[in-house]
Amino acid sequence: MPAPPAPVVGLIRRRKEPVVVQTLRSTVAAVLAYLAGLWLSENPQPLLAPLTAVLVVQVTLYATLTTGIRRIASVVAGVLIAVVFADVVGLTWWSLGLLVLACLTVGHLLHLAPWVEEVAITGMLVLAVGGEPTQAIGRVVETLIGAAAGVLLNVLVAPPVYVQPAGEAIRDLAERLRFLLLRIADGLPRGASAAQAAEWVEEARQLDHQTADVDAALARAEESLRLNPRGRQALGARLVLRSGLDTLEHCVVGVRSFCRSLTELAELHGADRPVYSGELAAGLRQLLRHLADAAECFGRLVLATVAATAEPRVGPDTAPVKTELVRALEGARAERDRIAAQLLSESEREPNAWELYGALLAHAERLMNELDVERRIRLPAEGSRREARIREAWRAQAAGTAGVLMRRLGSSVRTADDLVRRRLRRRPGTAEGGGQAANG
Repeated sequence: MPAPPAPVVGLIRRRKEPVVVQTLRSTVAAVLAYLAGLWLSENPQPLLAPLTAVLVVQVTLYATLTTGIRRIASVVAGVLIAVVFADVVGLTWWSLGLLVLACLTVGHLLHLAPWVEEVAITGMLVLAVGGEPTQAIGRVVETLIGAAAGVLLNVLVAPPVYVQPAGEAIRDLAERLRFLLLRIADGLPRGASAAQAAEWVEEARQLDHQTADVDAALARAEESLRLNPRGRQALGARLVLRSGLDTLEHCVVGVRSFCRSLTELAELHGADRPVYSGELAAGLRQLLRHLADAAECFGRLVLATVAATAEPRVGPDTAPVKTELVRALEGARAERDRIAAQLLSESEREPNAWELYGALLAHAERLMNELDVERRIRLPAEGSRREARIREAWRAQAAGTAGVLMRRLGSSVRTADDLVRRRLRRRPGTAEGGGQAANG
């Protein structure tokens, strides 16, 4: 069979992108709303129905429902306010101002953002036709038709979940982090200067912007799972995505701090001397290369885990990626140990730089701990076992304390009872005291 054209292949690959999905759904919803308006409305050209449908249809089902409800509420509120104004004062310059003020105030009180302006627009349009009930009711009916068309289309044909694009965004962020680490690794043996180290700091800061974009993609993915029957199998992917983004955010901060330490070392050494050279620069190069491989493996692992969670039957196997990640982290830790010994001897020759040397090792250790998936899984389990042991110790101590208190209370009760009995025997008016007196 002949290969399909490249534009067709590109369109098929982009069929699940938010822009493509919303464009197609908005078009279909507008046509359906117009046809329903011709059937249900008395207006021969019910253009308000497709207009409302286009405004209501959103990327996710949850956003479509909330937008439809707010759109209907804004139109109804504007119509009611305009009808009251038309019956009482009519259309004048001051009544128009009061109408806009009342509509905007009611819109904010009803929390209709971003449809607060729609309340005022509806009120002015209805007031312009004299507040006739036919016009007001027609506007409400067309709005209901358009909102219903947009919502029903998304309910009957559920929109896709955007878990996979969020996983790809996390993988892309990990790729950019990898490229930055590789540039630093290749630049150190060539004698990095203070200016080049400052450029690395700026590149690390620019990663924060992509982190915000990934956060937006993750928020859209989480919203696409709400009220969506297609998202039942992908609910576990939300936790994987959020944990992956948190890890990469911490890694970005660690790389920025690492680059900042390199800048301070370059300033300490002076302009005529590189940050590192010789065997130490080669060791740092290997360490950063291992960290770059670990970051790349982590991004692929998140994407593979998300795919396996969303589609358990056809999802990829994550074991090979985990093996690569463990191998990269083992190489980074081994190189870190060798560099630590070298930096110790360097700090003896340069005592003023020992804090920066320690900071470099601490930032590298933090990156390794963040990317170590097995360690992050093991720590909560160890923490749970430790908390269980603490609770058992507290229960045992509480039980022992309660036993001691009960024994002390019992002895105190017996002592008080004996004391009362002795006093009763000594009183002459009591039976025991009277008996003793008669016997005496």
